[in-house]
Amino acid sequence: MITLAVDTSLATTGVALLEEDDIRAELSVQIARNHAEVLLPAIERLLASVGIGKKQIDLFAVTVGPGSFTGLRVGTSTVKGLAFALQRPVVGVCTLDALVLNVAHTGPGVTVCPMVDAGRGEVYTALYLPSGPDTYEKTLQECVVHPDEFLETISGEAVFLGGGAQKYRTLINDILQDRSSFAAPRFSQVRAASVGLVGRKRFCSGDISDIITLVPDYLRSSYAATAD
Repeated sequence: MITLAVDTSLATTGVALLEEDDIRAELSVQIARNHAEVLLPAIERLLASVGIGKKQIDLFAVTVGPGSFTGLRVGTSTVKGLAFALQRPVVGVCTLDALVLNVAHTGPGVTVCPMVDAGRGEVYTALYLPSGPDTYEKTLQECVVHPDEFLETISGEAVFLGGGAQKYRTLINDILQDRSSFAAPRFSQVRAASVGLVGRKRFCSGDISDIITLVPDYLRSSYAATAD
């Protein structure tokens, strides 16, 4: 199975091509809000680099949020257009479900907490525990929270990553003290390859998105445009 994965949820435009679970090619461009100008050329370049045509794609995977209002809209609309034209299935992937894969497995009972800056003094976040090789079980569904209130609810040790974790690092250390640790800042961006891995796993379990109703999940729709 050939999977084309797309991520435009944060500050990068990322595309990846997977054959089963093997990453054939991946391209990431630090482009901030200009996703619309970069995404389709990046897809064309990626496919050309491995000699694969669009008709050979079996599955599309795309981040649907949380994240940048504009970026998510560009990514989902582009993927929906390609999937509809080629009559291929598509799977929407939570940004945080892909971001958490940047962290190698922690010790037993150690929570992993990806955080994306949501603006207005809030973060998008969720909680995960390792459940197997390169897999995590989500123990708290994605949500938008004030970090000080949210951090008070975390028990035990936790590993933090993402732009939101970097922004509120001092606060996290103050509240959790020696129970907190941090992934390096270079792991703060979502990898399109991780989107593909999550999407393919969901497809194989029968979790396929409806191409007509698939839309970004902003979590905080009334303020979505200010979260870019």
